[in-house]
Amino acid sequence: MSSPPSRDAFSFFHPLRVRWAEVDPQSIVFNGHYLTYADVAITEYFRALGIRYPDDLSRDGGDFFAIKTVLEYLAPARFDDELQVGIRVARLGRSSLSFALGIWRDEQALTAGEVIYVHADKTSRSSSPLPVWLREKVMAFERCAPEA
Repeated sequence: MSSPPSRDAFSFFHPLRVRWAEVDPQSIVFNGHYLTYADVAITEYFRALGIRYPDDLSRDGGDFFAIKTVLEYLAPARFDDELQVGIRVARLGRSSLSFALGIWRDEQALTAGEVIYVHADKTSRSSSPLPVWLREKVMAFERCAPEA
């Protein structure tokens, strides 16, 4: 198992509280809900950057499609836990965004993960370059340079 993600690697966090409906018969959060947590946090990340999803991301005739998700469960979340979901763009490619994900309860790392989206033409679904305005917003927020 890899080491837990560092909270210091993230500049954006979204709080979530575990609801009763998300807990399985083992009294822990059902694994599929962690992808929902990631999706909610990514939407809020875009909101923090001043990006309205999906309107702004589709205005150039493109859209984003998830092509890979990886989650590593380090410890379980339980009903009524207050979680902090950290999201950051770990890689900004020509046509893709790779998000790193970390979920914590207080200081305990519960989940580490990655979600990769590719930007593509809505109709043909063939990859297309990330819009320049999006690259600029992400680079300014994350204080990073794009990959070559």
